[in-house]
Amino acid sequence: MTITTSFINRPRGVIAGPLIDGVTDRTGRPTAVDDPATGGTAGEVFLATGAHVDRAVAIARPAQREWVALGSRERQRILADCTRVIRTNVDAIATLLAAEQGKPIVDSRKEILFGAEVIDFYAAEAIRMVGEIRQSATPGIRSVVDRVPFGIVGAITPWNYPVDLWCWKVGGALAAGNAVIIKPPVETPLSCHRTAELMIEAGLPPGLLANLPGGVDVATALIDHPDVAMVSITASTATGKAAMATAARTLTPLVLELGGHAPFIVTRTADIDGAAAAACRRSFSNMGQICVAVNRILVEEPVADEFVAALSAYVDLIEPGDPLDPATLFGPVTTDAVRTTAHAHTTQAIGVGARLIRGSADLGVGAPGRFVSPVLLDDVPRTATVVNNETFGPVVAVRRVPDLDAALEEANSLPVGLVAYLYGADVTRLWSVAEQLEFGMIGVNVNDTTELQAPFGGWKLSGFGSELGREGLASYTRTRHIRMLMPTYERDAR
Repeated sequence: MTITTSFINRPRGVIAGPLIDGVTDRTGRPTAVDDPATGGTAGEVFLATGAHVDRAVAIARPAQREWVALGSRERQRILADCTRVIRTNVDAIATLLAAEQGKPIVDSRKEILFGAEVIDFYAAEAIRMVGEIRQSATPGIRSVVDRVPFGIVGAITPWNYPVDLWCWKVGGALAAGNAVIIKPPVETPLSCHRTAELMIEAGLPPGLLANLPGGVDVATALIDHPDVAMVSITASTATGKAAMATAARTLTPLVLELGGHAPFIVTRTADIDGAAAAACRRSFSNMGQICVAVNRILVEEPVADEFVAALSAYVDLIEPGDPLDPATLFGPVTTDAVRTTAHAHTTQAIGVGARLIRGSADLGVGAPGRFVSPVLLDDVPRTATVVNNETFGPVVAVRRVPDLDAALEEANSLPVGLVAYLYGADVTRLWSVAEQLEFGMIGVNVNDTTELQAPFGGWKLSGFGSELGREGLASYTRTRHIRMLMPTYERDAR
C-alpha cells in the first residue's frame, strides 16, 4: 500500500495564539504546527500561559453577567449568527483542519458542520430549560427549583476532533449563560482559533470566549483557578485522573469524557456483509483516532471465517492519500505517538500468536508524512495488549468466541465503558444483551451512537457526566432551591 497522490494547496502563513477579548496575543516565540501528511508545517501557534488564564477570567466576569442578563432567546439569536458564519466559512476551516490534523477534508467538513449543529441545538434547548415549583409538606411554603449557569466555565479539548468537540463545549457553556475559557490542543490549534475568531466577528461579545492553546500548565491553571466554577474535559483516562487530582484542591466540578476500548459484537444471526462494512468504517474512520472506534471485534465462531473475509475485502478498499484531496478517505495519523503505539500493539499481538490479515507489521506506506497502513489482526489471544489497551490508531483485533454469553463476558471485562456495538437479527436476544453491557452508549445494528437529542458519555474509567442532549446542557448549570414562606401565612402566624 503506497501513496501515489501529490501534495497540493497547503495552507501557508497561518498563525494562532491566545485569543482574549477578541485580540490574539502574538508575543513570544511561536511553535510550529505539523502537517502530518507532508512532514512539513501547517502554521504556527503562540502558546498561552497561566497569566493568560488569569487575564481571561478577569475579563470574563463582567461579560458573563451581561450575557446571562440577555435571556435565552437573545443568546440563541447571537449563537445562530455565529453558526451561520461558521457554515459560510466551512471550507476554509476544513482546509486548516485537514492540514494540521490529517483528517480527510470530506470528514473535516462533516466535523465542522456537526459542531455548528450542536451549538444550534444547545441554544434552542436552553429556551426550554425551565424551573419548577415543588410541593411542600408544610402549609404556606413554596419551593422553587431552577437551573442557573455556573458563571465561568473552563474546557479542555483533544486533537482528534478539535473543532467538533470545541463546539460541544463552547456551545453548551454559552447557551446555558456562562462565559467559557477553552484550551484547544497544541497539535491542532489553527482550526479552533479560526472558529473562535469567526464567532466573535459574527457578534459574540468578545470577553465571553477566550481560546488559549497551551500545554499542561494552562490546563492546570484553568482547573485550579478559584473563579472557574466547572471544567469540561475530553481526554485520555490518564489525563482525566490527573485533572481530578488538580480539581480536588478546589473541589471544582468536572465533566469527563475519557478513553474507551469499544467491543464490536457480531452474532451468528447478523447480516455479515453489513456488519463488516460497519466495523471497517468505525475501526478506521479518522485513522482509528476516535474514542468510540472499534478496537476489538468479538465474533461468534460459526460465522467468524465469513466475517473476517468480508472485513478483509473492505479493508482492501482503503487507499491512503492527501487529506486535502476530496477523493481521500484515509489520511495520515496525527502524531508520532499514534504511530509508535500502533506498531507496538501490532508486533506484540503477532508475537503472542495473532495472525496478520491485512496491513503491515512496520505500518509504513512509503510516504514522507505519518502515513500508516490499516491493520487487521485475527485469532488474537486475550492476553494481547491490543485487546486490553486502547490503541487510538488504525489497528483492529478479531477475537473468536464460542457464543454470545462469552462475548458479553469479555466485552464487560475491561475497566472502561464508553461505547459498545452489537450486530444481529434476534431483537429479543440483542435487547437483553444490550441491557447487560456496562457502557454509557450502545449501538445495536448501528456503528454510531452520537445523537443530538441523547446524552454522550461513558461509565467506569471512561468518565462521568454527559455531552449532548438535555443532559449535556444541564452539565453547564447547577441547581438552586429557593424555599419561601408565603406572605399570607406569615400574617396569619402573627
